[in-house]
Amino acid sequence: KMIDMFGLIASGRLVSTNWEQISPTNCVAELTDADSVNHIVIFLTGQTPFPEEMGGAVYFAWPDLTGGGAPAWHLLGHISNSKPSAIFRINKLKSGQAVIPNTFLGHKPVNHINALVGISVEPLTVLAGQTPAPEAEAINQSTFMQFSEKMLENMFNFAGSFAMQPGDMRMKQDEMYIPMSSLQQWYTNYQRRLQQNPNFWKS
Repeated sequence: KMIDMFGLIASGRLVSTNWEQISPTNCVAELTDADSVNHIVIFLTGQTPFPEEMGGAVYFAWPDLTGGGAPAWHLLGHISNSKPSAIFRINKLKSGQAVIPNTFLGHKPVNHINALVGISVEPLTVLAGQTPAPEAEAINQSTFMQFSEKMLENMFNFAGSFAMQPGDMRMKQDEMYIPMSSLQQWYTNYQRRLQQNPNFWKS
């Protein structure tokens, strides 16, 4: 069953698998008290994979509090068999904001007073051409790598700006000096380990 494929985690809450299938390729789940949620995680439960060459576009919608209207859906991103989970930021998405056309725009929930998360099963080629809402982008591994490498580079350049020849050094009794070659070796080793495994520093 499609509703058994997905799990939803809102930051600080238990896992939810309460999905409602509204079409052969679409399902939705309610997110209560969404104003207090900053991020959500969507993941495959492992019970049923996506069909070959298919994945799931993930959408988010604030409830329509005016009554009678369809929710404003925002594209968050996608998951697939090769990318079975993803974290999205929802606290910066604005209610009622215009969004790109999607298969949920005609869906008017009945008796739903909470925010909704929707998943639409679509070909991977279609997902690759979609542009998620920029406000939904969470810090991912690629962004972390860029930050870490920039931080390393900044630290190395800052320390290197104080480099001087041995004959120009004026030793102070309360200071210690590190050879530039040692700093270069640390920088090279740390950068190599970061590229091999961005999470090595956790161990």
